Amino acid sequence: MVYQNTYDFAKAADADDPLSILRREFTFPDAPAGKETLYFCGNSLGIQPKRSVKYVQQTLQDWAKLGVKGHFEGEGRFADYYKKLQPTLAMLVGARVHEVTAMSTLSVNLHLMMATFYQPKGKRTKILMEAGAFPSDQYAVESQVKWHGLNPEEAIVEVSPEPGKFYLETEAILDAITLAGEELALVMFSGVNYYTGQVFDMEAIVQAARKVGAYVGFDLAHAMGNVPVELHDWDADFAVWCTYKYLNSGPGAVAGLFVHEKHAQAVELPRLAGWWGYDEKTRFNMEKGFKPMYGAEGWQLSNENILSLASMRGSLELFAEVGMDAIRQKSERLTGYLEYILEDIDFLSIVTPRHARGAQLSVKAREDIGRHFFEYLISEGVFCDWREPGITRLAPAPLYNSFADVWKLGQLLESYRERFVGK
Repeated sequence: MVYQNTYDFAKAADADDPLSILRREFTFPDAPAGKETLYFCGNSLGIQPKRSVKYVQQTLQDWAKLGVKGHFEGEGRFADYYKKLQPTLAMLVGARVHEVTAMSTLSVNLHLMMATFYQPKGKRTKILMEAGAFPSDQYAVESQVKWHGLNPEEAIVEVSPEPGKFYLETEAILDAITLAGEELALVMFSGVNYYTGQVFDMEAIVQAARKVGAYVGFDLAHAMGNVPVELHDWDADFAVWCTYKYLNSGPGAVAGLFVHEKHAQAVELPRLAGWWGYDEKTRFNMEKGFKPMYGAEGWQLSNENILSLASMRGSLELFAEVGMDAIRQKSERLTGYLEYILEDIDFLSIVTPRHARGAQLSVKAREDIGRHFFEYLISEGVFCDWREPGITRLAPAPLYNSFADVWKLGQLLESYRERFVGK
């Protein structure tokens, strides 16, 4: 696609976009009076799918009419509602249906996975992660290390970018894994770094971890519904994710996890168990002695928030209908257009690597401008976010953002330059 910084080009690109019809499936939030909403914050909280309203209302009606009988009666029976979501979740992460489930929250799931896959013994005690991972991951890893009586400064290996760079070279990650060698118990990496928007080479990371005998897991919070993932074929041990970003499931929505099927019946692996992970065929016998369900469901703790699952269902239907390949194709074109527009804005620089990115571009303003331009965008109806130190994140989500949105954002940035830069 040959880009042009014109409204006519943007409208023509939208007219040729087979996914443009999906925009009507969402409700956009309000902008300040007299402004137009330009939503570029799907990497933080996706907007509301109209189908989610339908399914949440249906769940409320089932609850009202059926009461406790709703657990096992009706189309939206509560007891196994999560199973309606598993096929699409599996498609999004390249997994088999029994390898995924919707449950808990991301941080809870991360702790559950580390309770299983981080078992330091002898000299194999270290966890490797990227420097500057999202704070929840940092805190989870630190607390798990302390839980085992170890010193985080000794047990946690962080891989940092080279001086002057924001992103990590894949070779630096692989070299760090090799160097840690037999001391490495777990590689715990993000699929996409929240700050820079860099997509990591997850397949290469898994292969390197396998060579040194370490488990490997991923936090897919910013990858889920954003970039293609093939967890089963890559042979990752586990992954966790939230669903309120690109998956548009609603604030604080139920999260999810993946456990490779090779661990499905590994009863020797420790886990923190709960009733809902018990074999569903005999769950209501209420017997002692935990017997896990096969696959990821065996790590479930309790029945989930059905209203949240209903909201997730509305969004996942769209992903299932469109498919990740089509979403990714539009995302590459749309993010490419945003990059093209931003390259003409001389007071901003893009820190997200072109060769490894999803829908997010992280931009840094000149030191003398700081976050002033970010606050200007907010006042003009642009939904984006600021991350310290000094980064504004812009994410054109392919399900609901348009080329016209990107062009209009560019016009606001040009207006900002005319009004404020250099004064």
